[in-house]
Amino acid sequence: MGRDQWKKIWVGSAGNMVEWFDWFVYASFATYFAGAFFPESNDTARLMNTAGIFAVGFFMRPVGGWLLGRVGDRKGRKAALTLTVTLMSASALLIAVAPTYSVAGYGGAAVLLVARLLQGLSVGGEYAASATYLTEASDPKHRGFASSFQYVSMTAGQILGLGLLLILQQALSSEALHSWGWRIPFVIGALGAAVVFYLRRTMLETEVYEESADAGVAGDQKGTLKALWAHKREAFLVIALTMGGTVAYYTYTTYLTKYLSNSAGLPKQTATLVSFCALIVFACLQPLAGRLSDRIGRRPLLITFAVGSTLLTVPIMTMLKHAGSFWPALGLSLLALVVITGYTSINACVKAELFPTGIRALGVALPYAIANALFGGTAEYVALWFKDAGIESGFFWYVAGCAAVSLVVYLTMRETRDIDLGRVGTGEAAVPGQKRDQLPVS
Repeated sequence: MGRDQWKKIWVGSAGNMVEWFDWFVYASFATYFAGAFFPESNDTARLMNTAGIFAVGFFMRPVGGWLLGRVGDRKGRKAALTLTVTLMSASALLIAVAPTYSVAGYGGAAVLLVARLLQGLSVGGEYAASATYLTEASDPKHRGFASSFQYVSMTAGQILGLGLLLILQQALSSEALHSWGWRIPFVIGALGAAVVFYLRRTMLETEVYEESADAGVAGDQKGTLKALWAHKREAFLVIALTMGGTVAYYTYTTYLTKYLSNSAGLPKQTATLVSFCALIVFACLQPLAGRLSDRIGRRPLLITFAVGSTLLTVPIMTMLKHAGSFWPALGLSLLALVVITGYTSINACVKAELFPTGIRALGVALPYAIANALFGGTAEYVALWFKDAGIESGFFWYVAGCAAVSLVVYLTMRETRDIDLGRVGTGEAAVPGQKRDQLPVS
């Protein structure tokens, strides 16, 4: 890969990292600020309230996917990426200054809700804009590898959030963290987003988008729901193939720390350290799996994920509950994350490879956001609901069932590795028998 391609990957990924830092620190620090906004004495009830607001952010993601996906298809990937980071900066700043229940009653929770709505708008467009940008900016023979950096940057954002949490846990007392220390990551997130805004203002547009005037979708139809409906099969495919992956991802990343402390009984610091170490390994696995998909195809990795998640989720979650200490918890967490790497490393490029350039951002954004609103955003809340009802193991079966549904989709979908992004939708997306090194370089 050339220097220019690495530069595009770096700029696209850096912004994505800050976006997801802001998104995930809400979940990571929820155990500390839940009591600041909700007066309930039961810890699980407080977490359910904060998880409910977390889920609301996901329900704004389809709206953000539609609005910012339209911007990405009509104005360019650069314009969409710049707008998403602006919204995220504003939302992080709102959470940082939100008044507590003792000061403004439920007014503070209302500010929290507004901030999460803005985050939902931002992330709803960020995923598709970065997925299309990273996919289009890479050599056709390296699309899996290049697009895998989307989840590298997403995970890096979460690692930074957890790392900051570990530092604050050591530097501040528990009382200070519950009182005001939880605001620190949101201040940092707002400042980081401002820096990324400058980087994205100077980034280069992808050649595939600039050359797309006559490919796949007419100019006046770019980014419209009418054009998306013409590719409704692909849109429903995105929803179905996302279902199992997003539930598993949020279970083993966002919810894992709470599960280890709230159910497995590990100290909060130990639970945070387990997630932190596991996610570092997870981030390193993404490019390796993405590169593997460039050699053997996307479907083998997706199928491996779905089979593993269907069969292993219940035993892994059950054993995690009884792990008892750092090393067993880390080993089981790593096993789970290795399994879901088959999905996370390549799902961005798979979805982008399904749509023509003129509808690609919206085609990825809206169906993906719908799937996340229904399954990913509610995963934590569903888990806590099962726990509150006294049947926590029911959630394990729920995750396995979602993976089983996606497995059926992976087994029946077509391979997308050799798709020519500039010809998707023109009837010339792939040439039978054409070797990979004969594909035109975008």
